[in-house]
Amino acid sequence: MLDDKILKLLKNVKDGTIPVDEAYGALKGMPFEDLEHTKIDFHRTIRKGLQEVIFGEGKQLTQILDIINSMQQKGQDVLVTRVESKVGKKILKSFPSGIYSEEARCFYIKEDHAIKGKGTVLIMSAGTSDSPVAEEAYITSMFFGNTTERLYDVGVAGIHRLFHNFDIIKTARVIIVAAGMEGALPSVVAGMVGIPVIGVPTSIGYGASFGGLTALLAMLNSCSTISVFNIDNGFGAAYYATLINRL
Repeated sequence: MLDDKILKLLKNVKDGTIPVDEAYGALKGMPFEDLEHTKIDFHRTIRKGLQEVIFGEGKQLTQILDIINSMQQKGQDVLVTRVESKVGKKILKSFPSGIYSEEARCFYIKEDHAIKGKGTVLIMSAGTSDSPVAEEAYITSMFFGNTTERLYDVGVAGIHRLFHNFDIIKTARVIIVAAGMEGALPSVVAGMVGIPVIGVPTSIGYGASFGGLTALLAMLNSCSTISVFNIDNGFGAAYYATLINRL
């Protein structure tokens, strides 16, 4: 039914019955595929410039496989986030052309390798323990077509490691910093550069870190002017960095 509506709309454009701008506006709100358990928004790319991504946590394996199959049939690349190891390996068995990262808990199939971002997105982590969140951001950033670099384990406990890598830092167009404990690193980095810095508090730390709440509040109170995403939300940070990098 949706395909018939689209064909009719395109025919009206061709015949000059309606202007292109009006047809484009109509198309933006039209198609999705109803799989009963999921309604896949295939026109998100038109509306937002970035396609829909599958949030794997809480979904059954059969549901994830159905969604991937539908997206592949429509010629879309696939990114599934928050996929535990056992599920990720089963998805990989069904779709061997994909890649599963156990550390990032992400599965992806990417055939469009065009670089669409204007500069480099740099993903940083304060400590090695923060790297799973940083890796989620790294894979998401690469998936959306950004030239993406890593710089891990450069936290304030050994701040000389950060200064030693300043040449890498100053080449970035957007920086994402994942940090747990007291969450200080994004503020330090933002004080060194004149580009957007996105802080991602992680749930890593001892008791008084309160599962990342301490780092979150520290970043929200930064005097270095940073953007802050929710605890462990590497995906959201990379999505936002992509929008900035395409401006």
